[in-house]
Amino acid sequence: MATKSFLKNISIKNKTEATSFIEALEHAEGKKRKKVHFDKMVEDVTDRKKIKEIFDNK
Repeated sequence: MATKSFLKNISIKNKTEATSFIEALEHAEGKKRKKVHFDKMVEDVTDRKKIKEIFDNK
């Protein structure tokens, strides 16, 4: 799930929208996320100099 859609504010203005929202939540209940498989080497970078070095090359 994209972060933007996860953090989105919603406004429910009528009973139909409320019902649709509840049905969507019930439908999503119990579904698991897909496992991510990385094809390339991945490493966490926390050093500021290293981060700057990575993005300066682009």
